Amino acid sequence: MKSVALIVAAGKGLRAGGEIPKQYQELGGEPVLRRTLRAFAQHPAVSAVLCVIGEGHEELFAAAAEGLEGVLPPVRGGAERQSSVLRGLKALEGEGADIVLIHDGARPLVSARVIDDVISAASEKGGAIAALPLADTLKREKDGGTIEETVPRAGLWRAQTPQGFRYSDIHDVHRQYAEREDMTDDASLFEAAGRDVALVEDDPSNIKITRPKDFVLAARLLESAMETRTGSGFDVHAFEEGDHVTLCGVRIPHTHKLKGHSDADVGMHALTDAIYGALADGDIGQHFPPSDEQWRGAKSHVFLNHAAELVKKRGGKIIHCDITIMCEAPKVGPHREAMRAALAEIMGIDLSRVAVKATTTEKLGFTGRGEGIAAQAVASVALPA
Repeated sequence: MKSVALIVAAGKGLRAGGEIPKQYQELGGEPVLRRTLRAFAQHPAVSAVLCVIGEGHEELFAAAAEGLEGVLPPVRGGAERQSSVLRGLKALEGEGADIVLIHDGARPLVSARVIDDVISAASEKGGAIAALPLADTLKREKDGGTIEETVPRAGLWRAQTPQGFRYSDIHDVHRQYAEREDMTDDASLFEAAGRDVALVEDDPSNIKITRPKDFVLAARLLESAMETRTGSGFDVHAFEEGDHVTLCGVRIPHTHKLKGHSDADVGMHALTDAIYGALADGDIGQHFPPSDEQWRGAKSHVFLNHAAELVKKRGGKIIHCDITIMCEAPKVGPHREAMRAALAEIMGIDLSRVAVKATTTEKLGFTGRGEGIAAQAVASVALPA
C-alpha cells in the first residue's frame, strides 16, 4: 500500500518565543521542521511528503526542506488546524495514496519504529494513532486551585501524532465535519463518524515543541538519541615540478607541487575519506572517480563539502577532526591556523573542532627522502542511532 505523509506546520508558534515560528527555529543546528520532514522523507515506507505551511512562510520552508527528496511543494494552510489538514488532504488527491500519515511539524523526534507501527495498524484497522498510556494519577481542579476529585486513569491515553488513516476515509470524514470546531485531532473526526481507531504505543521522546523549555528538552533527547561513529583516512601524493603545494586548503610556496588528478590536497583528501569512513559510505574515488574528466584539476573543497553535506543529510554532525601531515618540507607550523580555519569553513563547523598537526619521518621512507607528502586523518561524527 502506498503511504504519504501530511505535515501540519501552518501555525505561528508564538508560545515558543523567538523571532520566527517555532517550526523554523533551530534544534541541534537544523530547523525543527527539517528534522520532521526528513523523518518521513527518508522512511522507506513513505513515498511522498506534503507540508501545510502558514502565509508568508515560503522562504523559511524552502530553506528547511532544501535537498530533501520526496518533499512536495507546500500548500497554504487555513485559519485553524482542521482546515489546514483538509487543504492538505485535497492537495494529495492526485498522489494515489492508500494511507496518509498526519503529523505535527513541531514533533521532530518521531522514530521510524512509530511510523512503521502506525502505517501497519492503519492498513489493518483503517485508522491508528501514536499515543502514550497515562502513568500519572489525575486530579480534577475546582475553584481556588484545590482538588475536586481524583480521575481514574485506567484506559486513558495521551493522543499524539502521527495519526494514520486510509486516505479516502479520512478525506471523506474531514469534508463531512468541516464545520465542526470542537475536534482537537484527526482521530476525533474518525471517532465521530463511528469508525474504529487503533492505539499504537508511542515513544516518550516524540514530544511536541510548544514552549521555550521544550527546546531544551528536545535538545537533550536529540543528544541521547545520537551515536558516535569514527572514521579514518590516509592519502599520499608524490612531488613533481612546480612552485607551490596546497595543504588543507592553503597555498604554500615550495620547490615542487603535488601530483594528482585533482589539486592533490593530501590533507583534505585524507579528511574527506575519514568522514566517508565514519558514514560507511565509500571513499573519494567512489564519489568522484578519477576516470571522470570533470574532476581533473578540481579543488578538493568540493570533495570535503560533499562529505560534510552527507553528514547533514543523515541528520548528523561532525564532532571533531584530527589531521596529521607527514613531510620534511614545506613547514606546516606557520600555516596551521589558516588550515584549521579553511577546513572549519568548508565543513560548516566551529574552529575548535578541527586539529591540524605535522610531523617528519626522521628522513626515513619516501617522505623522508622528500619524494612526496602523506597525511592521515580521523573524524568523529554523531549520527541518529
